[in-house]
Amino acid sequence: AGRGAYYPSVTAGLSASREQDPPGALAPVPSNNAFLYNLFTPQVSVSYVPDVFGLNRRTVESLKAQEQSVRFQAIAARITLSSNVVAAAVQQASLRAQVAATRELVGINSHMVEILKYQLDKGYAGRLDLAAQEAQLAQVEAALPPLLTQLAQQDHLLAVLAGRFPGEAPTEKFDLASLHLPQQLPLSLPSALVAQRPDVRQAEANMHAASAQVGVAIANRLPNISLTANAGSTALAINQLFKSGTGFWSLGADLAAPVFQGGSLRHQERAARAAYVEASEQYRSTVLTAFQNVADTLAALQHDAEGLQAAATAADAAKLTLDLSQRQYKDGYAGYLSLLGAEQGYQQARIALVQAQASRYADTAALFQALGGGWWHDAGNGPADAAPAPPRLSDSDHARTNRDSDEK
Repeated sequence: AGRGAYYPSVTAGLSASREQDPPGALAPVPSNNAFLYNLFTPQVSVSYVPDVFGLNRRTVESLKAQEQSVRFQAIAARITLSSNVVAAAVQQASLRAQVAATRELVGINSHMVEILKYQLDKGYAGRLDLAAQEAQLAQVEAALPPLLTQLAQQDHLLAVLAGRFPGEAPTEKFDLASLHLPQQLPLSLPSALVAQRPDVRQAEANMHAASAQVGVAIANRLPNISLTANAGSTALAINQLFKSGTGFWSLGADLAAPVFQGGSLRHQERAARAAYVEASEQYRSTVLTAFQNVADTLAALQHDAEGLQAAATAADAAKLTLDLSQRQYKDGYAGYLSLLGAEQGYQQARIALVQAQASRYADTAALFQALGGGWWHDAGNGPADAAPAPPRLSDSDHARTNRDSDEK
C-alpha cells in the first residue's frame, strides 16, 4: 500500500449547486446578469509529491521490513508448534513404556512378597527379608501414580497442540522403537544455518525497519515539494459543459519546510536513532542466543549418545542375566527368587533405556528447531523471499544527529 506514494494522485469530481446572489452584489454574477442560477462544475485534479529526500522510499522500506518481521514470526510459531508436538509425542511414548515396565515391576515384587510370606510361614525366610521386599514393593507402587499423571498430562497437551479439547486426544499411538535417529549428527555446524533461523531473520527485519524509520525522521525535517494540476469546466446547464469558453485549468507548485516545531522533529529523529540502536542490540542478542541454543543441543546430543550407549549396554547385560537365570531355574540350579530378581533388574534397565532414548529423540527435535526447522524448503518460503540486509546509517546521517542548530 505504501508504494502508492510513488505515483501521482488523480481525483475526479462533479459539483452541482443552485445559487442566488442579492441584487447589487459586488460578487461576480453570470454573464446574463441573473441573480438566481444553477452552476455545474466537473473537474479533474492531479497531485504529485516528488520523493526528493527519500521520505516515500524509506517509508515503503520500513513497511516492507515490518511485513517480513511478521512473516518470520509466523514461521517461528509454526516451527515451535511442530517441535512441541514432536517433544510431547516422544515424551508420551516414553511415559507409556515406563508405565508398562513399572506395572511389570509391581507384579514381580508382589509375587516376590507372596513367596517370602510362604517361606516365612514355613520357616525358610526371616521377617527382615519380608519387610525389605514389602518396602521395595511400596516404592515401586508409589512410582506408578506420578507416571500415570504425567501420561495423562501429555495426552492433554497433544490434544491442545492439535487444536482439540484435552479430552479429545489423538488415538494414534506409537512406540519409541518405531522411530529412527539420524545415523550421524554433526559436532559443529556452519553459522549460515543459524542465520536462517526465523527469530534471527525477524530481529534482522526489525532492525531494517528501525533503520528506515531513521530516514523517515530525517526526511520530515527537510522541505516538502508538491505539484498540483486542475482542469475542468463550469457551466450554468449540463448541456453547456465542455463547450468553448467554459473550461478552466491551473498548475501549481508548493514548497513547504518546517521552520520551528519546538524541537519535536529533532527529538523524533533522535528517538528513531535510539530505536535503531535498540533493534541492533536485540538482533545481536538474538544471534548470540541462537548460537547458544545450537551449542547446547549439540552438547546434549553428544552426552545423550554416551548415556544411550551405557543404558543399552546395561539393558543387554540385564537381559543376559535374565536369560541365564531362567536357564538355571529351569535346570534346578537357582531359586525362583533369583529369577524374579533378574526380571526386576531387567525391567529397571528397560526403564533407564527408554528414558535415554526419549532424551535423545527430544534433543534431536530441539536441534531441528535450533537450526531454524528447514522453513526455507517449504513452497513460497524460499531464501529469495527473505528480507534484505538492513542498511547501515551513513556518516552523513550520523552527522545530522549531532548538529545543534535549527531546532525543529
